[in-house]
Amino acid sequence: MAAEFVVVANRLPVDRVQGPDGEDIWRPSPGGLVAALEPVMHGVDGAWVGWAGQADLELAPFTANDIRLIPVTLSAQEVAEYYEGFSNDTIWPLYHDVIAPPQFHREWWEAYRTVNERFTRAAAKAVAPQGTVWVHDYQLQLVPEMLRALRPDVTIGYFHHIPFPSHHIYAQLPWRDQVLSGLLGADVIGFQRAQDAASFTAAVKRRLRYDVKASTVAVPQNDAPARSVLVKAFPISIDTTPYLELAARPDVQARAAEIRESLGNPKRILLGVDRLDYTKGIRHRIKAYGELLAQGDLTVDDATLIQVASPSRERVDAYVHLRDEIELLVSRINGDNDTVGHSAIRYLHQGFPREEMVALYLAADVMLVTALRDGMNLVAKEYVATRADNRGVLVLSEFTGAADELRSAVRVNPHDIEGLKEAIMVAVNMPRAEQSRRMRALRKRVIEHDVNAWSKSFLDALAAVSSSQ
Repeated sequence: MAAEFVVVANRLPVDRVQGPDGEDIWRPSPGGLVAALEPVMHGVDGAWVGWAGQADLELAPFTANDIRLIPVTLSAQEVAEYYEGFSNDTIWPLYHDVIAPPQFHREWWEAYRTVNERFTRAAAKAVAPQGTVWVHDYQLQLVPEMLRALRPDVTIGYFHHIPFPSHHIYAQLPWRDQVLSGLLGADVIGFQRAQDAASFTAAVKRRLRYDVKASTVAVPQNDAPARSVLVKAFPISIDTTPYLELAARPDVQARAAEIRESLGNPKRILLGVDRLDYTKGIRHRIKAYGELLAQGDLTVDDATLIQVASPSRERVDAYVHLRDEIELLVSRINGDNDTVGHSAIRYLHQGFPREEMVALYLAADVMLVTALRDGMNLVAKEYVATRADNRGVLVLSEFTGAADELRSAVRVNPHDIEGLKEAIMVAVNMPRAEQSRRMRALRKRVIEHDVNAWSKSFLDALAAVSSSQ
């Protein structure tokens, strides 16, 4: 049955795990995209098109977590070339300001185009006449144009969850014009930051020579008036309700106290929570913390850093090397500073359920979000949402999308190690009254501008474009 509203994303919002009796069980996937869209999907006649996360797995459409799911099959070679190759070794580093060198391979591009066509066909089949399709993120940048060619009757939105680079960086992409045209198949193109939207329209003007006025791009059409495409920032957020509820639960609060006890009840717990990715600034953060210990500004009796680094893209060489570097750095700092009763860094290369994450947030006196470049960084908002006591300090990189909104955080340039050290010491020594003043302002912003406000603002814009046409 065709759906009025279809989400198209690289991954389905569920992961397949094996139950106690060997049966397949589908559990909600971790990650910001699923957390952001799940509430939206439960309120509409919708379907979700995506890959199940395993090569050569052919599945019929099914329902899980009350969401109708339409799986797209990828071969092992397509996973290597479309996903690990073009998406994560070409687009990802390029769009994150070339923090790591992007790789350009023609066979990866061909695989990317082929897989985008497959997602497009699945979406075209799934959506009802005059329906709406919302395409998500950098793995599927060609889908909007392809879908418009197949289904000109539908309204198409696209949301870009990662940064969009300035033109002098974007221009390195050999297929730069094709990607711009692919995105401009949408009626509304959303970015995390106004800066990203401006970078995109600047690329459109310079590469395609299309007319751009304010936030509108005029896309020429054969024998028809130009089609208007809205390009603007729609900062994504979180569903605050589960974080507020978990933070208020006595068992979660008890677990937070248990975490502090297990670390020897240090005066200050610092926390970093990231995917293990070179964009997250984990090395810079650990280096700064290690230097503070070496200088005597902090001691392991007084402070502990918990670093959660969940596994990510473990078959991509850059990520393999990153893990080795970080774990060597952690080992050296712990070897130089640990005592029998206290550890400098508690490093956790694993993911945790939401209950445990909230307990960690409650246990932490300082949250370090020091990404070198990030689309948004929802961890910062999750930490703020849990702090009903208005205690705790958020140290936030100015290169995250969240920095545009969370202005009461301690802002930092993570490339500046001395500045990062100073920000950590400011956070560690911040008086309670100032903590409370800053945290109240942060929580007001996060709670008022939650995921429902984000999705409503985007879908309202999409509906306005649809009705005007």
